Amino acid sequence: MPVKSAPSVPIIAVVGRPNVGKSTLFNRLTGRRSALVDDQPGLTRDRRSGEAQLGTATIQLVDTAGLEEAKPGSIAARMRAQTETAIASAHLVLFLIDARDGVTPADRGFAELVRASGKPVILVANKCEGRGGEGGFYEAFELGLGEPVAISAEHGEGIGELMRDAGAALGIAEPPSRKKPRRGEPADAEAPDPAESDLPSRPLRVAIVGRPNAGKSTLVNALLGEERMITGPEPGLTRDTIATDFDWGGRTIRLFDTAGLRRKARISERAEKLAATDAVKAIRFAEVVVLLLDAERGMEKQDLTIADMVADEGRALIIAVNKWDLVADKQSRLRSLREEIEQSLAQIKGVPVLALSALSLKGLDQLMRAVLGIDEVWNRRVPTRDLNRWLADAQSRHAAPAVRGRPIRMRYMTQANARPPTFIAFCSRPEGLPKSYVRYLVNGLRDAFNLQGVPIRLQLRKSDNPYAEK
Repeated sequence: MPVKSAPSVPIIAVVGRPNVGKSTLFNRLTGRRSALVDDQPGLTRDRRSGEAQLGTATIQLVDTAGLEEAKPGSIAARMRAQTETAIASAHLVLFLIDARDGVTPADRGFAELVRASGKPVILVANKCEGRGGEGGFYEAFELGLGEPVAISAEHGEGIGELMRDAGAALGIAEPPSRKKPRRGEPADAEAPDPAESDLPSRPLRVAIVGRPNAGKSTLVNALLGEERMITGPEPGLTRDTIATDFDWGGRTIRLFDTAGLRRKARISERAEKLAATDAVKAIRFAEVVVLLLDAERGMEKQDLTIADMVADEGRALIIAVNKWDLVADKQSRLRSLREEIEQSLAQIKGVPVLALSALSLKGLDQLMRAVLGIDEVWNRRVPTRDLNRWLADAQSRHAAPAVRGRPIRMRYMTQANARPPTFIAFCSRPEGLPKSYVRYLVNGLRDAFNLQGVPIRLQLRKSDNPYAEK
């Protein structure tokens, strides 16, 4: 099982009613538009973490779902439980209200919840741009959480004062002011050279994608060993793409839980459109993509569309079949699935196909071993000497066809890049080489150098003829 590394940085949780600007403030403080933002309330459902700079320290900022009164077992109740977990694990809470709305009964109720947590709290009156929020700002004193900090997360007003108060609450000093050296004056000799600093090893980025209700959030929770994402029988629970780091076998993995991807024709709500766009970005940002299937439904057209998207982006792909505990004839089912996938994904032959049950915690070790293995293949480089020996042998077994009576000669091959493996072949007439022969070369590269399950790029370039007339 994975070992969840303990946070070594201060944690600040951003909480409040729906639509008071929590995600906007999160994006402002982290400097990235990673949290979905829209006028629709309740867009955020899961906890989202991001790094921000506070004085001389790096902090972990946690964006949360809007606090709402909810019936037990409902989606809103599960969202609230996630927020309460964020408050419990935080070192400081930023409690947001909408200054233009003033203090509502819900604000008063949730202020009691935050106060009961015993955590340091900073009351933040958002949307104070202009004079529209003055009334709500003064009403905020009624909450008994101290003097509010007036900000506008959207316009960046008051952010400096908020960060100073947060730093004081956490005991983090502001960075010392450094005098800019005059012309000809040497710079501070004690300043560290960024090139000499030891950079931490970069996490392996793994995105979990698939259709709605395939069990993506359940799988993420199983891998993390905690209820990090809200789950349930309702499709489309996840909206934001949530990234979480954890350790597996000594390797840091950054896991991305994404919203379910449906066909465009079936996406009507704005929230789902935003979530789908976020999921596609996660695929482009990832290194390994795990496409999760529902064992009871198998491989459907939308799954093939997602797999094609992963291949087009050049990412390593693993297909995991979830809810395997519900399958009766397991061996026959897995064999037929592998045959179907092999035929449907001819452009990336050898994709690992694994069976698991996220709910029963079965098959997780096998999945993570496959993730690390496919990442090694995706990063593999082949020596030029071995490539050209293979190219000569491939031509001797099956020469390139002649075009208009003139043979096409493959002269040289080299690997230009990895991630994914990308090769350049120099030949006499690249424009005349049939696609069938290109596929022959790609499949040969895959088999000869064990590049199963990853996209292969093969670029053709014209080689100079030294005997041609200048």
